Amino acid sequence: MTPSILSIVNLTEDSFSDGGLFLDPAAAIAQAKAEAAAGAGILDLGAAASNIASRPVAPDEEIRRLAPVVDALHRDGLAVSIDSFSPAVQHWALNRGVAYLNDIQGFPFPELYADLAASKTKLIVMHSVQGRGKATTVDVSPEDILGRIVGFFEVRLAALTGAGIERERLILDPGMGFFLSSDPQTSFEVLRRLPELKRMFGLPVLVGVSRKSFLRKLTGKSSAAGAATLAAELFAAQCGADYIRTHEAGPLADGLTVWRGATSRNQP
Repeated sequence: MTPSILSIVNLTEDSFSDGGLFLDPAAAIAQAKAEAAAGAGILDLGAAASNIASRPVAPDEEIRRLAPVVDALHRDGLAVSIDSFSPAVQHWALNRGVAYLNDIQGFPFPELYADLAASKTKLIVMHSVQGRGKATTVDVSPEDILGRIVGFFEVRLAALTGAGIERERLILDPGMGFFLSSDPQTSFEVLRRLPELKRMFGLPVLVGVSRKSFLRKLTGKSSAAGAATLAAELFAAQCGADYIRTHEAGPLADGLTVWRGATSRNQP
């Protein structure tokens, strides 16, 4: 099955690769629509960065940035995901009727569970070694990471489903880059073992490798855009990713088309 594409649109000042480009609502709306035209089925809007150097953003400011963009995309019938770990922003997004919520903390706040259970929004439950908050520098070996991920998802899924949230609404994101380890091989180990994660939990898996630090570290270059990102994304697809979160939908959509063509067997 070809993965669904989530396109990242950062309404932030300090995202590591595109901070400041889409703070203006008109620019964010134009970018989101261009990404949808290029092949993104879901538009993942984030108004607070979570990289190591990012600054905190108040929930009211996140909402102020997001509101006009969400409304414009909904008017065009586009599927919107909100990337936020703020319960206040998540509550606002649920009331706005977004299709997805994407939480790097994996929805740790029980006070939001009743609202989540009452909605139809799909939940991207992300694991990070930091547990709470933005990325920090943590060293976890490739040998140890899968056990940590599995333990996290076991606890979190039990809490969410126990609160009445349907299991079929959940999507697992194991994390990538600094959300796993400062060691690039830890991210590759998780990619290689995606089939195991899917078998263990029977749920779809999302992968976000786009422009990540581990690709920059591996290539020795300051940017991981372009070929490095696309190579990692296609490897994620080969390993079974059901959703791929990316900054550039067009190259990924084209790459997946070629990958699908190369791996399919047409019957005469």
